[in-house]
Amino acid sequence: MKNLVISPAIEGKLILKHQLSRKDVEQCFINRARSYLIDDRLQHQTEPPTEWFISENDRGILIKVVFIFDDGLIYLKSAFPPNSIEICIYNTISVPY
Repeated sequence: MKNLVISPAIEGKLILKHQLSRKDVEQCFINRARSYLIDDRLQHQTEPPTEWFISENDRGILIKVVFIFDDGLIYLKSAFPPNSIEICIYNTISVPY
């Protein structure tokens, strides 16, 4: 995904804290089967809005991907294993394709 932008700081956190790579995140975008959701929590509001989704990578690991889409580019904010509340919210609110 040439339009996926990951800062060195975010990439380092992915690797060190969550043992995830750029490839894992790209696979989640490809494997996604439900819609994006907008993070409307006050402390996470951005312009353009912060969006997120939950999907599996090719190894079957469930990952929450948080990003901002701006002018054709996807700026990754974070990616990590979701908790049970996030999974429930996503499965309840998101729309399957």
